[in-house]
Amino acid sequence: MSASHQDLQQRLGELLPRVIDNCTALANLERLSGGASQETYRITIDTRDGVSTLAMRRAAGGEEGEITAQHPGLAAEAKLMQVARAHGVPEPKIYHVLQPEDGMGAGFIMQWLDGEALGARIVKAPELDAVRPKLAYLFGETLARIHSIDLVTTQLDQHLQHQSPEQYVRQTWERYQALDTPQPMIDFTAQWLLANLPSSYTPSLVHNDYRNGNVMVDQNGIVAVLDWEVAHIGDPMRDLGWMLTHSWRFGRAHLPVGGFGEVADFFAGYEAVSGQSVDHQAVKFWQVFGSFWWAVGCLGMAEHYRNGPDQSVERPGIGRRSSECQIDCVNLLIPGPVTLAEAQGSTALVDMPRADELLQSVIDFLREQVMSETTGRTQFLSRVASNSLDIVQRELALGEVAAHYERAGLQALLNSDDEDLIELRWQLVGGLRDERIALDAPGLAAHLRGCVANQINIDQPRYPGLATALRGGEGV
Repeated sequence: MSASHQDLQQRLGELLPRVIDNCTALANLERLSGGASQETYRITIDTRDGVSTLAMRRAAGGEEGEITAQHPGLAAEAKLMQVARAHGVPEPKIYHVLQPEDGMGAGFIMQWLDGEALGARIVKAPELDAVRPKLAYLFGETLARIHSIDLVTTQLDQHLQHQSPEQYVRQTWERYQALDTPQPMIDFTAQWLLANLPSSYTPSLVHNDYRNGNVMVDQNGIVAVLDWEVAHIGDPMRDLGWMLTHSWRFGRAHLPVGGFGEVADFFAGYEAVSGQSVDHQAVKFWQVFGSFWWAVGCLGMAEHYRNGPDQSVERPGIGRRSSECQIDCVNLLIPGPVTLAEAQGSTALVDMPRADELLQSVIDFLREQVMSETTGRTQFLSRVASNSLDIVQRELALGEVAAHYERAGLQALLNSDDEDLIELRWQLVGGLRDERIALDAPGLAAHLRGCVANQINIDQPRYPGLATALRGGEGV
């Protein structure tokens, strides 16, 4: 047990009998897998009537960042869940919002609900076979109830900031630019979004992370809507577009609603409760934005690993998922033919053992021994670590060839003989940002398609978006 976990357990043990009726003592505290931006815990308590289970949500490392339009804070998240519960949205009961004097940072303690919240299981768990065909419609109904909540009477307008589509695009783009990394497809997408902003909308409560993986379900339907940490006031179509974003289909690319349902059912459920027609053009905009936003978010995870406070092996691994989102932007905006680089002969400086063999031995150790002999978060992080080593192995095999193709493409596109690949990327990024290079510039789309496809082939070749790209974008 780490010192920080032990301290958290001690403080929680002192707090619970004071704030939870009938609680006599903390019996166990377990951090659950997942939760890269927030921590989630299972709390077991002793009560006068026996053993009971609670849940706690806490800022990563206990340290909450600046309260902004994009991150209203965990206290606001708790209030949102309470308001939504009062308006017929399935939610757990909130028992206590952590205070400064509790000494555990930002977070809240809530009712433990049983159900499935892992998106990868929701799309394939046998016990959900009967309800799965109904989920898209139910997700639409529930989302419409969220959007119907009156912001003034609930006083949510005093806790949440209004975020217009243009503000959201520009703030996300600025957040990416502050990371100081040249990713031309992100800049291309930002300029496309600014040129295609929704023309009008009715400001509504936007959950802003409504997707498969943030909605708990069971055999009867929806159990709870989770993770309100980035809610704001804005265009309600944002939530519909995010639900359709490719990243949240969990390998079921042919089912655009969370990997389990069809768009027609999702929209029908939404329209049945809201009484309003879905704006299809705005949904397309927000679907593109969803991949753009998560592409930047993934890079932010890698940056957070460099600077703390939660430097887990999970964060840099998520950083490499940015290319998944970028290939989704390619498929939505500039589909077309793609050719992948092929590995050349080995360039290893040592013959026995080669670098790839050293990597493979560690991968095998993690997957065949560590994962089989551990449980919970340690098992989860072992899988993440082995996946990261897979990426390194593929980069050793393909990275040099892919870089050669990218360099040649940039030199032709920019009419430059510069050999520095990073400098060439910066030149393209600079041209896109100041609009010296138009989005329809000859050769630009083909270059971006090829570069992003080769990057995702290194980062995660089994991501379905790559297969879509290799088909020319068919079936987005």
